[in-house]
Amino acid sequence: MKSQTDQQTVSALLSAGLVTTADLDEADRLATGESRNVLEVLLDNGVVERGDMLRTAASSAGLEYVDLTEYAVDMSAAALLPAEFVRHASVLPLRLEHGELVVAVTVRQAGNIELKDDLSRMANRRVRFAIANRGDIDLKLNQVYRAEGELNDLSHDLTADEESADLSGLTEVSDEAPVVRFVNLLISQAIADRASDIHIEPTERDLRVRYRIDGVLKDAHHSPKNIQNGVVSRFKIMADMNIAERRVPQDGRLSVNHDGRRIDLRVATLPTVWGEKVVARILDNSNTQLALPDLGFSEDNLRRFEESYTKPYGMILATGPTGSGKSTTLYATLNQLNRPDVNVITVEDPVEYRLAGINQVQVNVKAGLTFASALRSILRSDPDIVLIGEIRDHETAQIAVEAALTGHLVLSTLHTNDAPSAATRLVEMGIEPFLVGSALDVVVAQRLCRSLCERCKEEYRPEPADLLRVDYPWSDGEPLPVLYRPVGCSTCSQTGYRGRLALHEVMTVSEEIARLTVARAATDEITRSAVQQGMSELKQDGWLKVAQGRTSIAEVLRVVV
Repeated sequence: MKSQTDQQTVSALLSAGLVTTADLDEADRLATGESRNVLEVLLDNGVVERGDMLRTAASSAGLEYVDLTEYAVDMSAAALLPAEFVRHASVLPLRLEHGELVVAVTVRQAGNIELKDDLSRMANRRVRFAIANRGDIDLKLNQVYRAEGELNDLSHDLTADEESADLSGLTEVSDEAPVVRFVNLLISQAIADRASDIHIEPTERDLRVRYRIDGVLKDAHHSPKNIQNGVVSRFKIMADMNIAERRVPQDGRLSVNHDGRRIDLRVATLPTVWGEKVVARILDNSNTQLALPDLGFSEDNLRRFEESYTKPYGMILATGPTGSGKSTTLYATLNQLNRPDVNVITVEDPVEYRLAGINQVQVNVKAGLTFASALRSILRSDPDIVLIGEIRDHETAQIAVEAALTGHLVLSTLHTNDAPSAATRLVEMGIEPFLVGSALDVVVAQRLCRSLCERCKEEYRPEPADLLRVDYPWSDGEPLPVLYRPVGCSTCSQTGYRGRLALHEVMTVSEEIARLTVARAATDEITRSAVQQGMSELKQDGWLKVAQGRTSIAEVLRVVV
């Protein structure tokens, strides 16, 4: 006998045109003969796809359909229900929304009022159902409750362990030790969530773990205060730091294997009033294989940049704040330039990504190997292309400029807000303006903004006043543009954004800009000249990507002044 939910789903499939009456008659005949469910027969025979069936069933019941394959479950929501119950009932807490707990259930559970009441009572709040695939629910339960449950269990184990308060005396730790599994789990979960950084932060009462995902920090876990030293010491052991020294900042590096990929982590500690804070930057080596077109360059900007890096000598600068993707751009450029017939040498602090076929030098200030001294030495090693991690002082800038003028292609980064400021900054560092004008070939300023989630972004026409207020390129009287804004869905963890893209400002140093640099012209004057010669400013590149539906107005304004 069909359940009411099954009958409702079958009717909805028929109304949607996904099955025919003949399909249903045949499925009904087979189901009766084999004592199976009609919906199961339709799925097994390939008459209807499982995803289509679930979407239709959810729509007919007035519920949300959730694809759990890439869904990031809110751990605070998962913590509201006991793992034993959700496993037994095959339901999955997804998120908190407007005070309600959203729970994924199967089609057959969608009308189960008793189940909803039980969940509401346990969570002490209203519950709203969403429909998901049963297999995906079970798979996600193993991931979520293993992670959250094991982290909590390990926290208790570490708390109960009398020696866990101070592991500074350990030089070897068993792979089965709770602190090892705790740290490994934090790292695995961060990589699975596409985080770029892990923040281990001691507070007055607990140990807070946050992940930076798509440039924004999110709470991931809170643990008891007394496991703090054990966790910090474990990170130090893995990163080959001095675990006995807690008074000064340290940095190190470690590598892990995750799903067959090698992932490097750059670890830094910082003494705070509540203990040592640990930040681990996750360095996915697959980023080093990116090609320049993958970085979001517009067609005109990519053409301008290619004209510069294909020259045999000159200086190329990438500018922007920390974390704006400067190094990724330069590495992608090196991938284009790295050939057997050229000698490429880099000097970095630190060497974040290991690149095949390239000679990479790690700065070591304690040993006297600074950017300037390393650069001076590598110029005696017959390089064709030199990458300098960052120009920080007059000496490094001077040698870099001289190298660019003596037949080398020099790539480096500089901290300025826009491309025209780079020439002024080099002059302010004490480099002669005529040398800057001659050596500098192109400057790329960039920012990273979040990409709109392709699954849930919403089309709309903005109000004229809103466009005029943000200086969007639109004139009164023109048709209003069709733009997109974030909504939030299961794929993007209700943020409306998934992944990031770069905004670029590419300034080619023409004769006119070189002349202005030699004349020590103000940055504003250089900017005006560059724009007249076709340079697209950061915000204008942002508006182009807004018009393409790749990001939102709010996101461009967040990252560009």
